[in-house]
Amino acid sequence: MPFDPNLDKSLFAEAKEMEKSRITVSVLSYNNGTPKLQITRENKNAAGEYQFAKLGRMTKEEIAVILPIIQKAVQKM
Repeated sequence: MPFDPNLDKSLFAEAKEMEKSRITVSVLSYNNGTPKLQITRENKNAAGEYQFAKLGRMTKEEIAVILPIIQKAVQKM
């Protein structure tokens, strides 16, 4: 069965903007299934618009900024 975005329900989402990127912490439930945590990164391009990027490795500073958001997200799970 292919992914159907209409079945993906957002239970929580909060983003934190940094100098050149934005990291979003979300809790999503697909087809009323088990809620799961998702962390995404978007980088600013030359025009200042955000574009999806692989999260990859995170700096200590980035982790410190999003850790309180992750703790809030866990409360929603």
